[in-house]
Amino acid sequence: MKKVERINTIMRYINNRSHFTITEIMQEFNISRSTAIRDIKEIEAMGMPLVAEVGRDGGYSVMHNSILPVVRFTDNEVKALFIAFMATRNQQLPYLKSRQSLAEKLLGLISENQQDDLVLLNQILLFAGTNPNNPDLLELSDLPHPMLEKLIQLLLSDSYLSITIKEGEAIKSCSMYLLHLYQEKGNWLIEGFDLKEEKKKIVPVDDLTNIEPYSIKKRLSKKNILEKLSKQEEEINLVLELGPKAIAQFKKYHPLKVSLSYTNPYQTTAILKTFIHVNNSEEVNEMTNWLLFLGRDIKVREVPEEVLNGLKEILYLYCP
Repeated sequence: MKKVERINTIMRYINNRSHFTITEIMQEFNISRSTAIRDIKEIEAMGMPLVAEVGRDGGYSVMHNSILPVVRFTDNEVKALFIAFMATRNQQLPYLKSRQSLAEKLLGLISENQQDDLVLLNQILLFAGTNPNNPDLLELSDLPHPMLEKLIQLLLSDSYLSITIKEGEAIKSCSMYLLHLYQEKGNWLIEGFDLKEEKKKIVPVDDLTNIEPYSIKKRLSKKNILEKLSKQEEEINLVLELGPKAIAQFKKYHPLKVSLSYTNPYQTTAILKTFIHVNNSEEVNEMTNWLLFLGRDIKVREVPEEVLNGLKEILYLYCP
């Protein structure tokens, strides 16, 4: 690691701790004691308000209520940030207006040479879903559902939600304990525990019309919720062995609830176990198409008859 990168990383390390020692810096960054001391002195000279603590267990602490120096970015760090911003385009992500202002500030802070590099990157790099005729980083054509940011703000303080859902022409109310907020196939979904029906439920964020914290008096404890969910664990009915090609396909896309267990240290073979609701035709169709997406590098140990029939029907269409 270059000195400039190490100094910046040490500064971030220090900022996140109320107290640290030279030994901790040496171990964390694999540097000698003399190098650690020189780095700390240089950081102090840059204006970071450190207070030395004497004694056997002494170390350093950062003064409270003090202005910390600006963290400087290396050329590669600037490019990494910029490319990360580019990759978020057309992804229906929250806080896009903040992404826009961050990009503007980033461009304003760096040198003209660095700006030229980023302009060139913006012209050359295209990610999936980006309009090649309009790759403007600051365009906000992919704003997500307006409820998404409000939902995230609520979740930072409370996972118990009272939500209103639009289903066709009907409006329904639901109380949930949120387990996950995730994106799948370009859609944001809430996975939660329905506090009235006492079962797991998935709700598209696009269907939300209102969100509020749920009444404290009517809540089940988190421990109680997790116990009820554990008792409702579905029995596994799909078991596959995956080879390297199938694993590569899995990494490109897989449903949220599906995970792999690697069976060798090189991660070239794996076992996939999951449950498919055979009474849910939409889920059966989705899993059938996904199995075809995995390709031929799989061995089927167990599969529901409904999925097997679906595979046969699709294959018959192409190979009658």
